[in-house]
Amino acid sequence: MVALALYRGAAVAAGPIVRGHLRRRLRAGKEDPARLGERFGLPSAARPDGALVWIHAASVGEAVSVLPLLDRLRGQAGPGLLMTTSTVTSARLLAERLPPEAVHQFAPIDRPGWVRAFLDHWRPGLALRVESELWPATLGALAARGIPAVLVNARLSPRSFRNWRRVLPASRALFGAFALCLARSEADAARLRALGAREVRCLGDLKDAAPPLPADAAMLAALRSQAAGRRVWLAASTHPGEEEAAARAHAALRRTVPDALLVVVPRHPERGPGVARALAASGRDVRLKSRGDRAGGEVYVADGLGELGLYFRLAEIVFMGGSLVARGGQNPLEPARLGCAILHGPHMENFAESAAALAGAARVVAGPDALAAALAELFADDALRARLAARAAAVAERGGRGVLDRVADALAPFVDGLAADAAA
Repeated sequence: MVALALYRGAAVAAGPIVRGHLRRRLRAGKEDPARLGERFGLPSAARPDGALVWIHAASVGEAVSVLPLLDRLRGQAGPGLLMTTSTVTSARLLAERLPPEAVHQFAPIDRPGWVRAFLDHWRPGLALRVESELWPATLGALAARGIPAVLVNARLSPRSFRNWRRVLPASRALFGAFALCLARSEADAARLRALGAREVRCLGDLKDAAPPLPADAAMLAALRSQAAGRRVWLAASTHPGEEEAAARAHAALRRTVPDALLVVVPRHPERGPGVARALAASGRDVRLKSRGDRAGGEVYVADGLGELGLYFRLAEIVFMGGSLVARGGQNPLEPARLGCAILHGPHMENFAESAAALAGAARVVAGPDALAAALAELFADDALRARLAARAAAVAERGGRGVLDRVADALAPFVDGLAADAAA
């Protein structure tokens, strides 16, 4: 309790520091200058009439994972939907994918006054927090107003669990503020219970229930035309260090598959120009999407936003990034749904259950040499590549079955109560 009180006091006192931090993010292109007021809790849109559900997801992956749930909530009882995120990239993506009646805002910084201004305007009747969004001032303000909070697709890594255990009284107060925690795995559920969550259920991972990533048909046709006749593989959602590793593996692959094309999609699109410069500096023929280049050369750096669905459909083999470096991996079920043979590194902690389910359907590679060997084997054996892709697709289809229904059923009492209150 003392720790939470100290946090709230520090958050109040840190106003000038936070404003300076936001100005630096603004200069770096990480904030939207036209919507900066939203970060202070100031609305830029009108509140919909009637009951309102507030869904908060930190960034792109979390936001995309709950879009099917938003559709279900909209059809279930028809409450208004307010979606908040914290990144410019997620805002751009949701501008295209949110239901037309849903409202998007940037989440307020977790300072009491800014959260209060946000809640005064939007007056949600239910707050859904996605994965690990544990902001003390926000949760305290929701509790003070009697607004139930539910942690959806709850995730808590072993490292975070150890950190929260060091401040156990504060942890119990924070996790106990949730009326319900819907954990994505039994391991996450056990950690949440140990930290004081009141009601915890393990219903599965919503990312398993996501539909295939979309792709613009005209853009896909153009890419296929540009890469016609070439063997294409993809390094998807890469982090620093992985682009060079992929390029080294690609150089080795081209000794046996000379027409191979490597497409690199950085996890953060703004890194695209820097990635292209670094790879070109070592003598490689690199093309860059944001420069207007066509897909070609040795390496094509695709730094567009929300376009992974295009490249999963273009590539025969996909290496999932964040897994050669210790970043916890990226979701391997996304390419599995689109018929790709999948490779990933040893660091898949954030998707451990999916990686375990794909054992025998995906190959684990420890570094550039192993990546090059796996690529050469799969490109040389069409039947093997097709078998791995089919197994991965079956795992993805089986894993997502029923997750969305279970989560929607668990939320139904909250949503029904919200609708009843609005009617009254």
